[in-house]
Amino acid sequence: MKFYRKRIADDILKRKLEGKGAVLIEGPKWCGKTTTAEQMSSSVLYMDDPQFKTQNILMAQVNPKVLLQGKTPRLIDEWQLAPELWDAIRFEVDHRPELGQFILTGSAVPLETKNISHSGTGRFAWVIMRPMSLFESGDSTGDVSLANLFLNPKTIEGISNLNLERLSFLTCRGGWPQAIDMSQDIALDQATDYYEAVVRYDINRVDGIKKSQDKIRRFMRSYARNQGEQIANTVLAKDVTGNNETEISDETVATYLDALRKIYVIEEMAAWNPNLRSKTAIRTSNTRYFVDPSIAVAALGIGPNDLINDLKTFGFIFETLCVRDLRVYADSLNGNVYHYRDKDGQECDAVVHLRNGRYGLIEIKLGGETLIEEGVNNLKRMENKIDKDKMGQPSFLMVLIGVGNYAYKRSDGIYVVPIGCLKN
Repeated sequence: MKFYRKRIADDILKRKLEGKGAVLIEGPKWCGKTTTAEQMSSSVLYMDDPQFKTQNILMAQVNPKVLLQGKTPRLIDEWQLAPELWDAIRFEVDHRPELGQFILTGSAVPLETKNISHSGTGRFAWVIMRPMSLFESGDSTGDVSLANLFLNPKTIEGISNLNLERLSFLTCRGGWPQAIDMSQDIALDQATDYYEAVVRYDINRVDGIKKSQDKIRRFMRSYARNQGEQIANTVLAKDVTGNNETEISDETVATYLDALRKIYVIEEMAAWNPNLRSKTAIRTSNTRYFVDPSIAVAALGIGPNDLINDLKTFGFIFETLCVRDLRVYADSLNGNVYHYRDKDGQECDAVVHLRNGRYGLIEIKLGGETLIEEGVNNLKRMENKIDKDKMGQPSFLMVLIGVGNYAYKRSDGIYVVPIGCLKN
């Protein structure tokens, strides 16, 4: 039996199956959705099996109930190939007494949804899967728990084994499960191959619109250069056009963004809106991120040595790695990750806000005492802006770093934690 690395989403999926008739797992291609679903399913229908794909799609239109027969939980893989299955599953869930009947996986939003008549409210639950976090891939020791930080422990202990060279490799390799155990050069090829598949095929199939590969490459390169920024579509359009004679419109940029969202290649971060002491205007634009840092690296055509030789670029793309991991960890805590920026220039790289109202403020820095102090000072300014009578005290303030051997709590109460020892 093929070795399976436990995913944080495993426990989330199990919990969702206990509360709903069907669970939809969404996320980018190749992040492990099907493999994870297979661990919990008792029968499987692979909609895109070349031998039966045409028959499966036809049967979904003629008599979808036939496709739903089998031991439960029944996995319907790449369900979006036949959107008619949605209402059929909803009907079956309504007429079967047991919960946890179906698991659906999808790496794209359905191209055609006009035949879906029901939202699935009350019948379906959703699980988002992303490429592996460093803890899931075995590259973080997991000595420091994000959940534990919400309890504000007096001390923390953690050791990271990641130096600058290893961190640059992990950033370029990404969290693609198949790449984890490959030799270094072959592992690095996987993100490039993923990027090429997006440019050549995936971005077109999601909406049926043929797009220029050259423009897509320039667009994704521009998006990569603007990781972690709240940059407007108009700016992206100008950046993509550059000195090229063929201009790209704001509308075209919006089309590209929509297509990349639908195949889960990009996952933008919403703005956090806390109660403030002052009437400072909060910028509410989403922050731009790829779902995995390796996509940005592939789009820029660079590798580990290039990151080491350009630490400023490394810092931006390292932030994407941290956001990926924080999102994976926050999901297991019933939380979300946000970004804060206001008109006065005050920023906070990440805010993990739980459903119960507790929240933590996080600054992300590649490493080094100067940058850590910069992060600490920014966190203190941010904390002072918040109206704690309405919001409550933040559960923790943390500087999340790339390079550093140890996790510790400073005398001022702020945690310094290397990403190489963090877990959910």
